[in-house]
Amino acid sequence: MPKHDFFSPKAISNRIKAKGLTKLRWYCEMCQKACRDENGFKCHQTSDSHLKQMRIFAENPGAVMHGYSDEFERNFLDSLSRRHGTKRVYANVAYQEYIADKNHVHMNATKWETLTNFVKYLGKSGQCTVDETEKGWYIAWVDRDPAALARQAALDKKRRHDMDDQERATRDLKRRVKASGGGTAAAPEATGMSEGA
Repeated sequence: MPKHDFFSPKAISNRIKAKGLTKLRWYCEMCQKACRDENGFKCHQTSDSHLKQMRIFAENPGAVMHGYSDEFERNFLDSLSRRHGTKRVYANVAYQEYIADKNHVHMNATKWETLTNFVKYLGKSGQCTVDETEKGWYIAWVDRDPAALARQAALDKKRRHDMDDQERATRDLKRRVKASGGGTAAAPEATGMSEGA
């Protein structure tokens, strides 16, 4: 059978279908292959490359799962920090933004079964501040970058210094008011003496 031309309707259709995200149900994380339907997935599972990947997984499943978990965590936090910074955001919104990337690591390949478990883990590890509301889980990334911590410390020091300056100015003003309040009787006498002279 001849190979289809690049501009043939079938080739264009195949490229359009391959562009978008596919159903998670027909995705093989080990091979990083997305299939369009059940038949394609079944054929993929019997292929030599898939069987080879599954043998590798069977030799050391913990290391493979740990690798995917680390990659998922790193990429999720990177996406969260770039898109939202340290702002509080609905966890599901952050997750939807993360999975919009076609080449993301799927959560079903990690040690976390649900987004809730992953969010709780982020809170326990101190990488995010986490709180649960009636609407769901909210997360905020905690910036632990040394440069950012140094900037924050410098800002805090400047605020304290400004506050000290304000307090010093306020104390000085109060002292002057007291001094002028205690010397109100002496002031008219001084002006009266200058007028009389």
